[in-house]
Amino acid sequence: MTQPQNPLILTDIKDRVMTIRLNRADKKNALTQDMYLAMGAAVNEAAANPEVRVVLFTGTGNSFCAGNDLQDFLKLDHNTPKDENPVLRFMHALAALPKPVVAAVNGPAVGIGATMLLHCDLVYAGTGARLQFPFVNIGICAEFASTYLLPRMIGHVKAAEMLLLGEPFTAAVAEASGLVNAVLPEDEVEAHALARALKLAAQPPNALRVTKMLMKRWSDGLIQEAIPLEADHFIPMLRQPEAMEAMTAFIAKRKPDFSKFN
Repeated sequence: MTQPQNPLILTDIKDRVMTIRLNRADKKNALTQDMYLAMGAAVNEAAANPEVRVVLFTGTGNSFCAGNDLQDFLKLDHNTPKDENPVLRFMHALAALPKPVVAAVNGPAVGIGATMLLHCDLVYAGTGARLQFPFVNIGICAEFASTYLLPRMIGHVKAAEMLLLGEPFTAAVAEASGLVNAVLPEDEVEAHALARALKLAAQPPNALRVTKMLMKRWSDGLIQEAIPLEADHFIPMLRQPEAMEAMTAFIAKRKPDFSKFN
């Protein structure tokens, strides 16, 4: 078993599957910068460790990931070099991981909790899962290469509906759109995802890696380009008036007013 420094990210290696578990149930597994550091380290370990053939992401409690912890995220230093930014380091690590990635999703998968699923190879969701790309709603742009990947995966008009309106949608809609492989009863999701991960881990490992590499060969460069390009817009937008109005309204539990903006 691998014991991370951050207890909010638990990792375990068993039967050649590394499970990375978001362990902040009281905050619906919302991510802090320290959690990003731990996840990035875990993904890099999975890439380098020959005992790991597959990675499984899941969450503790009845949530997958409610997105970023806004209070923590607003502390992000805009002057941090990109190669030291914990969020970008995790994003690049997961996008480049040569081994298969499986996700077990229950409850909310919001923001980064939804965009990270675009980088998974197999995704299984519970009937009560709710996905959402709420970036525009809070005055920022989408991230984690989702502006490239989502239209490519489901078509422009459906991606525009999800990204521009930022409305939550069900696991059934996600399955119909091709964003998840199957929808299962909530108490069966993790076991099913683990069973698929174990089946992948029993496959010829080089054949798995080469097949994944070839599947991603035509888009890898664009994904790695899109991640920092989106960040160039995303990070400054966090401090701009639209985002400040949205976040102030959220904290005050009122509807934001964007009527004064051009």
